[in-house]
Amino acid sequence: MNESGERDKRGESDGSGDKPQRPREPGGGLLMGRPFGVPVYVAPSWFLVAALITWVFGGQLDRVLPELGNLRYLVSLFFAVAFYASVLVHELAHTVAALRFKLPVRRIQLQFFGGVSEIEKESETPGREFILAFVGPLLSLVLAGVFYAGMRVVEPGTVPGVLLAGLMISNLIVAAFNLLPGLPLDGGRMLRAIVWKLTGKPMSGTIAAAWVGRALAVAVLIGLPLLTHTGALGNATEDIGGMETVTDALLAAILAAIIWTGAGNSLRMARLREHLPDLRARTLTRRAVPVESATPLSEALRRANAAGARALVVVDGQGEPTGVVREAAIVGVPEHRRPWVAVSGLAQDLTEDMKIAAELAGEALLERLRAAPATEYLVVEETGEIYGVLSTADVERAFVSAMARPQ
Repeated sequence: MNESGERDKRGESDGSGDKPQRPREPGGGLLMGRPFGVPVYVAPSWFLVAALITWVFGGQLDRVLPELGNLRYLVSLFFAVAFYASVLVHELAHTVAALRFKLPVRRIQLQFFGGVSEIEKESETPGREFILAFVGPLLSLVLAGVFYAGMRVVEPGTVPGVLLAGLMISNLIVAAFNLLPGLPLDGGRMLRAIVWKLTGKPMSGTIAAAWVGRALAVAVLIGLPLLTHTGALGNATEDIGGMETVTDALLAAILAAIIWTGAGNSLRMARLREHLPDLRARTLTRRAVPVESATPLSEALRRANAAGARALVVVDGQGEPTGVVREAAIVGVPEHRRPWVAVSGLAQDLTEDMKIAAELAGEALLERLRAAPATEYLVVEETGEIYGVLSTADVERAFVSAMARPQ
């Protein structure tokens, strides 16, 4: 399963006027490596699932190879690690395709019931979207074929034979599950690409695939326990006990919740992307007045109020901007002290990274802000003239407004 989105956290100034910190690298668990330059993390939930797989597969080994004794749990642990290595290959397929299409990948995370490739941008065409989604299940099918070929050259009923059979079946299940045509699964992204191609509207594809995903969630919640309880999956009904019924219902509820939540998140992210072009630096920028560094805060605020401005820019003797007065710092100064506080003590030193063009909009604007996290930015015209100050708080409010806007 792969997932694209904008899960970015902007750094904040510590209030001391130092340069803003660069964004820290994405976390999400234990860093395992950087294939193709993309960090791979193992989430804490993986260890819980690995323990569960070890216990369940160990019980199956006890029936097939009872002579192993307690050694079966070591073999089961190897199976759990090998299975998640297969999941990693599935996610790396998404990653390689994304990098081939020049789409940045933030990280890969192995977690509860699978993995996620966090691709930061959407595909530009439905064809690329289809390919990007399909390569994951395709690699899982290829792995299943490789393990099947391995089964043909080892003795059946041995540890290698049982491991290869388990890995073949598990990869077939991963491929089949991810090919289900509902978001956030790969099959849902393939369906989205098809509807996008037919309608010419990516949002239409997302809506269709998300609602199919929600229908799948309901089907899994009801259908999975029903299938196992009736023996439709090949299990003997007389072996089904109360504990197995509870386990199946719990598993179905977890899977259904993951699919339902993922479908909803896909809808919200698509709605946000649809409104991203409305996020323009020029329209979100606050009008600012230039003041020299020694100007008392009370006088600077008087000038701003007289001009109808909501921001202050510190300039030198030649009128060149040197800093932006932080709104949070102004609020922290009591009114009776403002005549004795110079604006220079409340300003954040201006760097080139904190200057943005007034014409920036959409994803280009977000990328620019992400590259240099700060609380305020100086917005300038092409001529270099000061246009105003852009606050990240205003950008975040615009995000919320875009998410709440009717489709």
